[in-house]
Amino acid sequence: MKANDIAEKATDIFVLPEAVTRLKECMDDSAASIDDIAEVIAFDPGLTSQMLKVANSALYRFPNKIETISKALQVIGTRSAYDLALAYGITHAFNDIDAKIIDLDKFWEQSVSCALLAKYFAETRRIREPERLFVSGLLHNVGELVMVSQMPHEAKRCLAFNARVSPAELQQAILGFTYAELSAALVRKWKIPEAIIRPVSLIHDVDNGIEDEDVQILQLSYVLALDNVNPEVYPSYNNLIPELHERLTLKREDLEDALDITNLQCISVMSLFNPNSFILY
Repeated sequence: MKANDIAEKATDIFVLPEAVTRLKECMDDSAASIDDIAEVIAFDPGLTSQMLKVANSALYRFPNKIETISKALQVIGTRSAYDLALAYGITHAFNDIDAKIIDLDKFWEQSVSCALLAKYFAETRRIREPERLFVSGLLHNVGELVMVSQMPHEAKRCLAFNARVSPAELQQAILGFTYAELSAALVRKWKIPEAIIRPVSLIHDVDNGIEDEDVQILQLSYVLALDNVNPEVYPSYNNLIPELHERLTLKREDLEDALDITNLQCISVMSLFNPNSFILY
């Protein structure tokens, strides 16, 4: 079965919250005001709570507490708020995944680690609206959750990666595609912006000389997060090839700084995006 076929079936099972869908429609409407966007977010208590938690989290470190959605939109920006709402909606869509097949806490730790690193490097490179790369990092591996739901036996086999066989190589051998390809196929069917999807779809294409800076950042963030979260399998920087950071004019010391800073953020930010931590309304 192809990734696209599995993604097609998955859209019937994994559905974005209505508020996130309405928010996208509002963002696409050039006549919509910041008050219109705030009203859509306020429609969903879960999304409202999430946005305020994120605005007051280690992700931003604003000096004063943000207590209203309107203030959050003014400080963060409407496009960034939309990207963070997407992150919430995507993770929320997977809140019923069976934890017996994979370690969900480790899954989300790696996803959040990749997301934080991508946002950090985007900010370092002064890329506008770095939240989109946070979202790309967060959802790059949601294809694994789809496989756990639809093909648990194959998903379990794909856990057997080791120092000689990378996760992507093993997925390709067993499934004929990678989890990143399935992730991209699924979120494309959700009509997520292509700027978020493209880096995910190319996350493993490190040998093709891709010049897209967003793609390069996500590729680097992925291998750093993979090694960082799986120390029992990979020593530090095991999957890193010099080209991944050198083409971004980053030194090894820069990578160490990035890991130190994002590791401090990871636990608190993980609690915001791990569905097991969501408050139920």
